[in-house]
Amino acid sequence: MTSWFFGYGSLVNRDTHSYPQAQQATLRGWRRTWVRTALRDVVFLSIHKAPGHSINGLIAAVPQADWTALDTREAGYSRFAATDHIVHGAEASDIAAYQVPPALQRHDGDHCMLLSYLDVVVQGFLREFGQAGVEAFFDTTDNWAIPVHDDRGQPRYPRATQVSREEQALVDRLLAQVQ
Repeated sequence: MTSWFFGYGSLVNRDTHSYPQAQQATLRGWRRTWVRTALRDVVFLSIHKAPGHSINGLIAAVPQADWTALDTREAGYSRFAATDHIVHGAEASDIAAYQVPPALQRHDGDHCMLLSYLDVVVQGFLREFGQAGVEAFFDTTDNWAIPVHDDRGQPRYPRATQVSREEQALVDRLLAQVQ
């Protein structure tokens, strides 16, 4: 049986991974949120239960159920079974998602959001779901009141991609509306 994951942030941008059979899906009963931890000085994009809500993303196959590389990429997150919460068109019956465990989350600190990371996420949503999908990303994500570090000139995010001026302008405009 093939295992799958649900990506709701940078994993929506296919340029950040090479997992096969990636396709659009929806996680029901959850929302995204920016969270602080003691693990690093930048925030994580995570998810939390939210009955009546849903978020878009991608599911993709994990060849031979070899989770090692993906678990390493998602260090700081815990993987959990999410199959029953995901609507998709694939022949997938074993789907996991990642969440920063509530026990690791903090409510204080001077953590920041990397603009290079947000650019990657928005670029993925724009390619997969169009501008309406990007706007839905902002609308279905909580805790935007976090300082943003503009690292576009020297990206700190390890999987930063080239983003166009138009994509940057879209990020800047929508970010200004939520902060």
